[in-house]
Amino acid sequence: MLRPVLLLLLAGASYLAAQGTGLRLFFHLSYLLVALLLLALLWAWLNLRGLVVERELLSPRATVGEYARERINLRNRWLLPKLWVELRDESQLPGHGAGFVASFGMGEHGRWLANTRCTQRGRFRLGPATLLSGDPFGIVLLKRHVASTNEILVYPHTEDLPQFTLPGADLSGGQATRARAFHVSPNVAGIRDYVPGDSMNYIHWRSTARTGRLMIKEFELDPSADVYLVLDMQERAVVQDRRRTADLAGGAARAGWPRDRSPQGSNIAYQPSTEEYAVVATASLARALLAQGKVVGLVAWGQQHEVIPAERESRQLLKILEALAVLRAHSPQPLAELLLAEHARFGRDCTLVIVTSSVDERWVGALQQLLYRKVRAVVVFVDPQSFGGRHDPTPILRRLAELRVPTYRVNQGGSVADALSAPYTFDAAA
Repeated sequence: MLRPVLLLLLAGASYLAAQGTGLRLFFHLSYLLVALLLLALLWAWLNLRGLVVERELLSPRATVGEYARERINLRNRWLLPKLWVELRDESQLPGHGAGFVASFGMGEHGRWLANTRCTQRGRFRLGPATLLSGDPFGIVLLKRHVASTNEILVYPHTEDLPQFTLPGADLSGGQATRARAFHVSPNVAGIRDYVPGDSMNYIHWRSTARTGRLMIKEFELDPSADVYLVLDMQERAVVQDRRRTADLAGGAARAGWPRDRSPQGSNIAYQPSTEEYAVVATASLARALLAQGKVVGLVAWGQQHEVIPAERESRQLLKILEALAVLRAHSPQPLAELLLAEHARFGRDCTLVIVTSSVDERWVGALQQLLYRKVRAVVVFVDPQSFGGRHDPTPILRRLAELRVPTYRVNQGGSVADALSAPYTFDAAA
């Protein structure tokens, strides 16, 4: 700040004037100015001592569109009152405004609750913070760094897909599924003795009557094809509408664009890029397919090669959402290479759901090789042209139509749920 420097210059000028004129008034004035500066420094320093900042994250997990809630406690442990203290937050979460100004008496404490609407997926740091205070005259402003931090993981938004269905897949014959299921399925694997905690609904009454003790049915997974969500995260395939991005950053989202209305009726402002729409579509598909009882996995190549084996456990959706939350389109590998690298994982009892915005026709050739091996496929194509891309997606759509691969077309500004409600019909005449 310039005020302490100006005060020192004024004190020095007064002292020089006192030396030149011999007037005691200038001596007293220079001493007074120096004393005032020292008093201001001491006051500001004492204001920042004895303060303890505690951050409590009430929601360590959130979804885009939900609110992250954080409680900040600021306590004055000294007996000296604090005239004013400002807390400036340095969190990475966009829009997280946890700063405030407060005053404290002897031993007082304050509590503030920060509610921030999550607008971007990812892993964000909450904190650290900086405490600022000064003297009553506004001469000195001192800072103190507080290293208290938390971390929040924001999942991508998901939309309900009640009308999305997959084509059937051929299951390999001659193999029985022997994996035990922790939920009811049509297939009973056997019976066992009752143990405390078992549901009474699982009691096999005939065996109970025959043996004279409670017997419980055990279930196994019903056979079904594995479903792999293949997300294309090649950096060169991403198209971002820069004009819409600037509007969104400038507050146009609060004015109403670009908002996609979810089936629940809540407005969610998606980032206007093919990457974000692809992630939203993948997350929505994972949630819908797992709700249908499918065995779902994820294959993607972003910052790293991400593979989540196909499973149907209760935590599978969380695994996929956690991976999608931090996944970014930083891969140099095209989709064609990803499909070829993972071809051993995809058998004839497998269905692929490919989510991409790539107009490179080589990945269609790689997909065709998998189709020859009786792998079923569905394509969710995020149209890059609707985001301002220069390449025409018609050749890709034509080849997919020739291969009779069900294709869903997602455009910018449209609802992902509506786009995935029915396959896109390619008009060859057009």
